[in-house]
Amino acid sequence: MNDYYATLGVERNASADEIKKAYRKLARKLHPDVAGPDAEEEFKEVQRAYDVLSSADKRQQYDMGSDPTAPGGGGMGGGFGFQDIFETFFGGGQQQRGPIPRARRGQDSLLRVDIDLSEAAFGVTKSVDVDTAVVCSTCSGSCCAPGTSPVTCAVCNGSGTVQRVARSFLGQVMTTSPCAACQGFGTTIPNPCADCSGEGRVRSRRTVKIEIPAGVETGVRIKMSGQGEVGPAGGPAGDLYFEIKERRHAVFTRQGDDIACTIEVPMTAAALGTVLELETLDGMREVDLQAGTQPGQIITLKELGVGHLHGSGRGSLNITIEVVVPSNLDEEQSELLRQLAALRNEERPAGRVTTHSGGVFSRLKDKFSGR
Repeated sequence: MNDYYATLGVERNASADEIKKAYRKLARKLHPDVAGPDAEEEFKEVQRAYDVLSSADKRQQYDMGSDPTAPGGGGMGGGFGFQDIFETFFGGGQQQRGPIPRARRGQDSLLRVDIDLSEAAFGVTKSVDVDTAVVCSTCSGSCCAPGTSPVTCAVCNGSGTVQRVARSFLGQVMTTSPCAACQGFGTTIPNPCADCSGEGRVRSRRTVKIEIPAGVETGVRIKMSGQGEVGPAGGPAGDLYFEIKERRHAVFTRQGDDIACTIEVPMTAAALGTVLELETLDGMREVDLQAGTQPGQIITLKELGVGHLHGSGRGSLNITIEVVVPSNLDEEQSELLRQLAALRNEERPAGRVTTHSGGVFSRLKDKFSGR
């Protein structure tokens, strides 16, 4: 029994759509009008495979080990009909009638816009130079030299298509294809515009203003409808997209709508407390460092981050405190620290071991304690 799945080049669990798609592809390739008479037998085999696999009942019989095309098995029944042949060679659905419009929509354009962190935080209006296609001012998109107009195609008489009759084992088959003389437009342009070479559009540079809202980040795209390039023959313009690229800031790093930085402070300042001055995106701000501030402690200043893209308010500024331990002490400084250590009974500190929950030490402890 022939392997119809292999004939169509599909898996045994292929869907009906996958089978139909594979069949159409092979039928176009192997049709005798395309591949010649030598491919006729292979073409018929593809038809038989599709006849079986396109029918739920026949496919079930085939999967159970019976070939429905064998004598007494159902023959070349209802799985393959005229509609399938028509769809294979004419693409299915309603065929386009009449000439193709010469004017077509222009392509979309994508440009990159670099912004600073402060511009992302507050929003900004930027002027961007755009090189794109615009309507030709000489012919106003007609593609013709001034004083002239398109001429009806003499080959297709303005229909945009030509028909031919081909002979095959199915009989005479009439096919329709775009007219080669006018490329399917139905008209020709004997006197194209010299400024746009008959395109109806020319390249030009213009400046557009783009409103960048607060809260954007790298990768966000802003769309300006109808601001892309004009289509051929003055067709509708495509869309213009701007992709945001945020530059790295010298001090702050961005964490969503929050921003963060690290401040180094002397050990004495962390122990005694102090007031620091920090240049933020909103200008100079005072940071209150409480006495006894520990290394790694985070101080949060609300509403000093990036504006929310889809809402009001702003993120926070998170400041991580890094305590700097003094080194290269002179004798007087060392003596003062020894006195401090004596006052705090810390000349020979025992130290304290801490473990993180779920860490190596806690797992070892659980193991030996039987937990």
